[in-house]
Amino acid sequence: MTQRLHDQAPSRFGEFGLSPEPPAVHAKVLRDELVAAAEWAARYLSELPQGPVSRPLPVRVRSRLRAGQLRQRGRELGGVLDFVREEIAPYPTGNGHPAFFAWVNSPPAPAGIVADLLACAINATCGMGENALMDLERGTVRMLADLAGLPDGAGGVLTSGGSMANLLALATARTWFLARRGSADGPAFDHDHARLTLYYSAQAHMSVAKAAACIGLPAHRLRPVATDPHDRLDPAALRAAVTADLDAGLLPFCAVTTLGTTATGAVDPLEPVTELCRSVGMWHHADGAWGGLGAGVPALAPHYVGVGGVDSLTVDPHKTLSVPVGCGALLVPDPEHLHTAFAHQASYLTAGEPDALPWLSHATIELTRPGTRALGLWATLHHLGRDGVTGLIEHYLAFADGLRERITAEPRLQLLAGGPLPVACFRITDPDGGDPDGLHTRVARRVQDNGRAYLATVAVHGRTVLRAALCNYRTTPDDLDLLIHEVLHAADAEHSAPGG
Repeated sequence: MTQRLHDQAPSRFGEFGLSPEPPAVHAKVLRDELVAAAEWAARYLSELPQGPVSRPLPVRVRSRLRAGQLRQRGRELGGVLDFVREEIAPYPTGNGHPAFFAWVNSPPAPAGIVADLLACAINATCGMGENALMDLERGTVRMLADLAGLPDGAGGVLTSGGSMANLLALATARTWFLARRGSADGPAFDHDHARLTLYYSAQAHMSVAKAAACIGLPAHRLRPVATDPHDRLDPAALRAAVTADLDAGLLPFCAVTTLGTTATGAVDPLEPVTELCRSVGMWHHADGAWGGLGAGVPALAPHYVGVGGVDSLTVDPHKTLSVPVGCGALLVPDPEHLHTAFAHQASYLTAGEPDALPWLSHATIELTRPGTRALGLWATLHHLGRDGVTGLIEHYLAFADGLRERITAEPRLQLLAGGPLPVACFRITDPDGGDPDGLHTRVARRVQDNGRAYLATVAVHGRTVLRAALCNYRTTPDDLDLLIHEVLHAADAEHSAPGG
């Protein structure tokens, strides 16, 4: 157990003969625990690369965590750190480790870690009332919109991640579309809502379809649009789908492009989709949860021509910028569209100043909103600067190129797809037997179980492939070599296993 100094702590309750009861603690006790926690966190992050990427969660620990048993009497505050060190930290997802390549889950940036602690201490809500963190969110959202290439005057709101941002975007698009038709309420709403159709790339993130379900669109009015050989949405196929639905008396209201598909890192063409949306009166939402900040990177900029013309854009700072989870954002050139969709009034929520800006709760479905998002994002941007943001993305691109070169140089591996965002999809070229998809699934599992590296599988053009995403600023060239070694070692183990 960590050494504590509870008994020596001064008490401001002493003159009354009282002791502080939970949740209050003596100031010195709190300081000691914060110092101990900070020292542990720094040591944990420093030692992380030397340990395994992940560990299996023992059944006894899993059962204990799930039991949810609360003791009758409270315990010492120091038990929090002891619990995390013994029961939580040894069994992470793995995304903090430099040899983690499975998903677009980044490690926490140091500035964000510090900011999270400070924001928790201040504990202001960024949903209602006027406070400094709410204005800071407005400012950091503006910075984010500028980095993404949106026009002056753009705004938006921070969210828990891309799924929530996509939900807000579709709800906003629906309100905008129906209001323009004069059917925002009443029988006209029911009549028109029953004909709304949504379009998105067949490679779009599953959160788009989930968001559509949440706003009441059934599956039969969702249109996954075919992609080209490079996994980008095909504008001609989109136009054909929209035209067919218009001819059938349906109401196409929104098209969603993807800036960085989860499987292969493809970026959909923006200008042709915006042109189609303008011609038929649709909203254009771009899901850039992963790749929403690519416009400012010279190597990626040609793929982002026209990004300033979209109606809304999702960006996840907890992906590209390593802001601690969860910090996503919905950005819009015209913030008034969010207020129209989400502003609701109540007598117990009255703004103080007549000329005050709308509360941020009027731009989202959340009323109570944590300030950790705003301060974590601001601190990370403050630490990086504009050049640092570009440099970080370019760092990932360079490492992805390095991984692709290693795959191409290995005769037993075949590079299949990847890019322009930093991801590589590849296969083993010498699978024995008649189940190559199953082999790749088993190889990925062996790599994960071995604990020295971590990658996942994904379906690309109907085949199961190995997929490695580059989104960890602590990854080194040695980690790339380790990943290749671990894949080949796992493949050898599969071939030599009984039945292999």
